[in-house]
Amino acid sequence: MTATSEPRLKITYATLRNDNEQLHAQYDAGLATARGELGATHGLFINGEWRPAAATFEKRSPIDGSLVGLFASGTRKDVRDAVTAARAAAPGWARTPWLERIAIMRRMADMISERQMELAALMAIEVGKNRLEALGDVEETADLIRYYCDQIQANDGFDRPMGNLGDPTVHTRSVLKPHGVWAIISPFNFPMALSGGPAGGALVAGNTVVYKPSSDAPLCGVKLAEIADLAGLPRGVFNLVTGPGATVGAELQENAGVDGLLFTGSYEVGFNGVFKTFSKAFPKPVIVEMGGKNPAIVSARADLEEAAEGVMRSAFGYAGQKCSACSRVFVQAPVYDAFLEALVAKTKAIAIGDPTDKKVWLGPLVNAKAKAKYVAAIAEAKRDGRILTGGEVLSGHGTDLFVAPTIVADLPADHRIWREELFVPLIAVAKVDSLDEAFARANDTIYGLTAGFFSDDREEVEAFKEAIEAGVIYINRRAGATTGAWPGIQPFGGWKASGTTGKASGGLYYVQQFMREQSQTLVD
Repeated sequence: MTATSEPRLKITYATLRNDNEQLHAQYDAGLATARGELGATHGLFINGEWRPAAATFEKRSPIDGSLVGLFASGTRKDVRDAVTAARAAAPGWARTPWLERIAIMRRMADMISERQMELAALMAIEVGKNRLEALGDVEETADLIRYYCDQIQANDGFDRPMGNLGDPTVHTRSVLKPHGVWAIISPFNFPMALSGGPAGGALVAGNTVVYKPSSDAPLCGVKLAEIADLAGLPRGVFNLVTGPGATVGAELQENAGVDGLLFTGSYEVGFNGVFKTFSKAFPKPVIVEMGGKNPAIVSARADLEEAAEGVMRSAFGYAGQKCSACSRVFVQAPVYDAFLEALVAKTKAIAIGDPTDKKVWLGPLVNAKAKAKYVAAIAEAKRDGRILTGGEVLSGHGTDLFVAPTIVADLPADHRIWREELFVPLIAVAKVDSLDEAFARANDTIYGLTAGFFSDDREEVEAFKEAIEAGVIYINRRAGATTGAWPGIQPFGGWKASGTTGKASGGLYYVQQFMREQSQTLVD
């Protein structure tokens, strides 16, 4: 149920407006509901039942340190039980007609949307997202599931007739079939969209799922499992095991009963710890979606106010804790000083504080590890470059995880801040003499996730599109220079070290990754 009887508003990352009082009233009602759910103890969801927690871990809010809840610290046996349940349920779910499968999944999507305000408030408390970005995250989850249902339907369940070389006695078909059991390991930064999205893709394709949420966002994981159950997914089709990566994640990677695995997270863990090690006995599908070191390029022919707004939003939205966050900017020399002046002014105007407050745009970092990365990077930026604004841990808030959004200039081109994904609100800016130089420096990274460009010159725009090495590009986008994809509008996926398949979530070719082709020939 929605928090109020008023019509639900459609919130996306590209339509975020903070001046809609109806939205804020609905959110505030959802926030009141959410606060009443805090502090509980949550178990594991295995084979359609909630299993009490034998051991638990605490999750506290990065906003004020309050207790979000106690969550089950799953064991290897718990994971094995979940995989066993998923394997037992897999044949029945795969045989379920695809129209019935997508009807259940669309019901799940609708239930997510109906609880958007409550879920967004819980997300804000749990991981520190501001209310508008959290609302977008929840609705994106529902729309990802809907989009994958639409893709199954548009392709008739991926069951297609083939040719017969003119022989009417030969009947051939190409059929995509599910693999079986998929493990979904998700991150904290989009705790619903990067959980419900890939799980939804696997489920609509006819697979069963064992899902491990981030230990920084276990409550969002619990809520997703609750909704999957209420939507009517059969026993064992969707299973939740919370707990540490060293135990739960390791068992999912090593368990022979897991037929496919999707991991979203850092390059170090994704490539070296998952991609290289998952398929041991025989080749199995592994989808690894990793980070970015996303550049924005500002031409001398750009609208500087638009460019500064787009860069600021992408660099500092959710404190830079997005794989799509803008962390590098290359500006042509004639407009360098004017652009920096505009960017610094917009950054200084950011409202920082409790992200559940409608006036606040920027909340805390998610945990102490993120703060340590910020502190280390700031020390290097002060030593090796020039900080234009920010560069400090902020006091006067609920925890010590609030930090100032930071702009740094004059760093050497080979500095690690230019190369390493930091996941903190820090952006490096450099002056370039030409767009060719900007394109070369933008591509000088192992990553290739997102990129942005600002110019009013059509030939420059075409040159950027031809030269840039990134899976998602944005041109003249005030709402976010490098951020803000939406299902069915901007497929989201990376090149190079940002992703392993070249197929983008929310796009035309994503759901097929959870399936394998069978060629069928019948002769009369």
